[in-house]
Amino acid sequence: MNYLAHLHLGGQRPGQLLGSLYGDFVKGRLQGQFDPEIEAAIQLHRSIDIFTDRHPLVGESLSRFSLTRRRYAGIVLDVFFDHCLARDWAFYADRPLELFTSDVYRVLAAEPRLPGRLAQIAPHMAAHDWLGSYREFEVLEQVLRGIARRLSRPEELAAAMGELERLYQPLSEDFRVFYPQLQAFAAQHMQPR
Repeated sequence: MNYLAHLHLGGQRPGQLLGSLYGDFVKGRLQGQFDPEIEAAIQLHRSIDIFTDRHPLVGESLSRFSLTRRRYAGIVLDVFFDHCLARDWAFYADRPLELFTSDVYRVLAAEPRLPGRLAQIAPHMAAHDWLGSYREFEVLEQVLRGIARRLSRPEELAAAMGELERLYQPLSEDFRVFYPQLQAFAAQHMQPR
């Protein structure tokens, strides 16, 4: 799952929203360097990633990609699933996407100590509405180009959009079946123990 899904699944309080994003930017053991609510959301983020990576339906989705793209198929699928979530937001969320994303951007802007690269990208994320823009399929090309710049072999993502166009319907159906299961998993892990 990519940014939007993690934010949607991780809880709506400011600490939960921050931790849901921090999961992509904070590595290693958590040892009290963050507020407990943020650390709990980082742990949930990591659990969501493990659940997703091990889910048979996600394995089927990944196997749809050509062998030349298989190495980075997980990245492409994460981005595409965020597109599906943004496109079909009303099926999975109680409030409009625009209100949700504006809350996220407000929380990010109010946090003076964002970790590492998140501190660099958060202003761009808000200024260009990265989260809401996932609704438009064409935006995925820009997203994948941005990711490719950080890879050692970016050429393997070069034709990913063509492949996503070809796989649009089956991958959309995979998301429709998988995401409610992921929502249930996240909700169960957020219940007090």
